[in-house]
Amino acid sequence: MQYVRVMPQPAKSSRTPATPDAPESAAGSRAAAQRLKMRRELAAAAMELFATKGYEATTVDEIAAAAGVARRTFFRHFRSKEEAIFPDHDDTLIRAEAVLNAAPAHEHPLDTVCRGIKEVMKMYAARPEISVARYKLTREVPTLREAEIASVARYERLFTRYLLGHFDEHAHADDANDDPLLAEVAASAVVTAHNHVLRRWLRAGGQGDVEAQLDHAFAIVRKTFGTGIGAGRGSAPRPAATAPATVSAHGEVLVTVARTDAPLDEVMRTIEEALKER
Repeated sequence: MQYVRVMPQPAKSSRTPATPDAPESAAGSRAAAQRLKMRRELAAAAMELFATKGYEATTVDEIAAAAGVARRTFFRHFRSKEEAIFPDHDDTLIRAEAVLNAAPAHEHPLDTVCRGIKEVMKMYAARPEISVARYKLTREVPTLREAEIASVARYERLFTRYLLGHFDEHAHADDANDDPLLAEVAASAVVTAHNHVLRRWLRAGGQGDVEAQLDHAFAIVRKTFGTGIGAGRGSAPRPAATAPATVSAHGEVLVTVARTDAPLDEVMRTIEEALKER
């Protein structure tokens, strides 16, 4: 799979200078913080009631009362009690997208996506006791499991769109119809790797170095999809990972040429073979 970095273009605006907008921006930030605070309070109340009364026996009215708000306030934040279990996904999705939009030009798109989904892990790790309780609950209630799957699908769609936007069109011009499939598979691999680590961490009660575990899982994904997924596509052969190594006539200098994304083991193998031929 080959990618190109597409630099985002700032949106044009017909509005007057940014100074008058500063108070509005600050007010918007405060409103967003208050909204998230209320969503988390409702979610905490819901989790406590689900643990004591059971999910099916708990009503929206009881959740609202436990949080000290009216029923209509609950529905301003959630469409159902199922949604109250996942109060942070909307905001986390926004943060993940912000990571993609602000990615540096030199970063490989798969690495960018891996950084983006780390926002999800940060969400869970910020409140491990609630995350563990929620994990146990979703294992017991099918409707909550379905809601969780729907949330995962939103991240996969976001990352698929991002990866698809960074394909090298010239390299895949002959069979560009495969691009959506490749982007979706790569995005799914990143999400699957993340969720594998997340579930293992939750089953361990939220203990362990989850950051190191994530990095290890993402390294596997990067190795698998970062260079090899596009092999054999199109009529033109894919360039070799490394060019043949050559040794000078006096045997004092070894010269080899390799792509910057070539795996280290391939580069070393080429060098070793050249040395054997001396």
